Amino acid sequence: MRKLFVALPLIAAFALTGCNGTDNAADEREQIIDELNPENENAPNNSETDDKIGYVRYSKEQIENNTEKDHNVTIDRTKLANMIARIILRNDGFDEVAALVTDEEALIAYAKGDALEADKAADIANKTATSILPGYFDVYVSDNEMIMQDIQSLHNSSTRDDEYDNTIDQIIERMQESPQGRE
Repeated sequence: MRKLFVALPLIAAFALTGCNGTDNAADEREQIIDELNPENENAPNNSETDDKIGYVRYSKEQIENNTEKDHNVTIDRTKLANMIARIILRNDGFDEVAALVTDEEALIAYAKGDALEADKAADIANKTATSILPGYFDVYVSDNEMIMQDIQSLHNSSTRDDEYDNTIDQIIERMQESPQGRE
């Protein structure tokens, strides 16, 4: 049922744009929208493991005697960005949200309605991200809709790209010109 719910808007958009075979701009837009949709992941969804809880129990001796070298914890940044954007959009006054989660920052840009005050919108966005992310993340928010495009341009980037850090720093500088939420 959920797949049908996700597929219906895509089928409708395809039917509307598919009637005009010469409209390449619409096709490209649909491709970008589809590519950026967090629901379309390449990895198979294993609903069995999604419903299970996580539990472990160790004694001090077990940890001290553990010879395993793999103690890395990973987080799914796309799922975090997806969760942040969806929760912010549940608040009245937000029309669109772009969220980017890196290894140590969260960048959130949004379009809001006129009825929502800038400080209140920034506060909601900032507190939402802060409540979801681990405490070591720095959160930056902005109501500058142009920054949404900047964030989108980074969606396929890797933290290993040469220009990545410079680009992130430039976006953060511009974001800090916007209200960041009440302290």
